[in-house]
Amino acid sequence: MSESRSGDDEKLAVAERLFAAITAGDIDGLRDVYSPDAVIWHNHDGLRQTVEENLTVLRWVTRNVGGLRYDDVRRQATTDGFVQQHVLRGTTASGRPIEIPACIVCTVSGRRITRLDEYLDSAHIVPLLSK
Repeated sequence: MSESRSGDDEKLAVAERLFAAITAGDIDGLRDVYSPDAVIWHNHDGLRQTVEENLTVLRWVTRNVGGLRYDDVRRQATTDGFVQQHVLRGTTASGRPIEIPACIVCTVSGRRITRLDEYLDSAHIVPLLSK
């Protein structure tokens, strides 16, 4: 296997670990995917989160959305990480379905995510935040 292909496989393995941990609600697994000083940024609010701040949000999501899954996944390695487009689906505690198309761009170093940029239309997260 070529060095480039091996590097791509490692980056895609990091992506697999990230999304598998989210759907399983595995917070310790998520923490292990991130570099301790990773930066998580969302286009819908323009804010940067630390790993612990992001884990707090993901913990809430995994506890409050049933049937959480990623559909229509398109993923590819990039020069310094990976990009994934998907639709996040599930059902809120009040029974409302959610469907959030998103694009995640990650920088990977040493088999861990050092930066994650998430792009989505905030209108799609309204059902998640409504009671």
